[in-house]
Amino acid sequence: MVTPKPTLFARLAGFLRFLFWALLLALLAVQFLGSGARESERAAQLAKFQEERKSRAIALIHRQDQVSILGVPVASYISIDDSEALLRAIRLTPPDQPVDLILHTPGGLVLAAEQIARALLEHKGKVTVFIPHYAMSGGTLIALAADEIVMDANAVLGPVDPQLGSAPAASILKVVEQKPIERISDETLILADLARKAQAQVQALVIEILQASGQVPADKIGETAKALTDGRWTHDFPISVRAARGLGLKISTEMPRAVYALMDLYPQAPSRRPTVLYVDAPQRVRESGGEAPPARPGREPRK
Repeated sequence: MVTPKPTLFARLAGFLRFLFWALLLALLAVQFLGSGARESERAAQLAKFQEERKSRAIALIHRQDQVSILGVPVASYISIDDSEALLRAIRLTPPDQPVDLILHTPGGLVLAAEQIARALLEHKGKVTVFIPHYAMSGGTLIALAADEIVMDANAVLGPVDPQLGSAPAASILKVVEQKPIERISDETLILADLARKAQAQVQALVIEILQASGQVPADKIGETAKALTDGRWTHDFPISVRAARGLGLKISTEMPRAVYALMDLYPQAPSRRPTVLYVDAPQRVRESGGEAPPARPGREPRK
């Protein structure tokens, strides 16, 4: 029996299939090896920071990373996995050794943030939280548990008012206050009951944390806790260093350069076109006060 020779079309289809799988395997290999190298850089930088400060250094940093095989950016937030890992790190730290937490997060689960905050409060050694850019919502809750909060001069905290689904608890309660009860659905009334409980619980938690951490003078704790939890601001309202100090928080802006160096190792997922461009002047130019060289061709700033 004579086997027919494959046609030109069949040979081309076979080659394309081979090329597809070869490229896919190459992409996976590059992504795997690249992520491993970056993790090693991060660990080395954190170890250097830890050695300099003689502390237990922990990084809780949430950025958009290229985590899928196709490079789709996925944002992360404070999760139970985070609280488990961070509690384990604190548990393995000698009681009198300082803990330095580098915090960069949009927030996340209240339960996870509360667990981390309580673990920091229970640690006997000094706890310092470094915020190079922002620590919103649950991140702020964690920061309140520190003995010292160090923020970049332009970094921000955020309110910790509870959210029920996509709606702020305070806004749900406002609906019930402004509408006749016969015009309010049972579902909304149930949500309002939950919102009232959530507000009371979070406010009590913030008071407890502030009393234990000493971040705020005793006579301002109730006022500060109410401001952070009663929904007077939108949930993404940025609380600047000046505003945080106005709330009574003890904020330092003496941020170590090593923290910025670590953040450089957590880049956002790259876009197709750069939206921010600057040139870091050479050492000799910085020292002489001269002008920086022009930007490289093809890297125009966004107009």
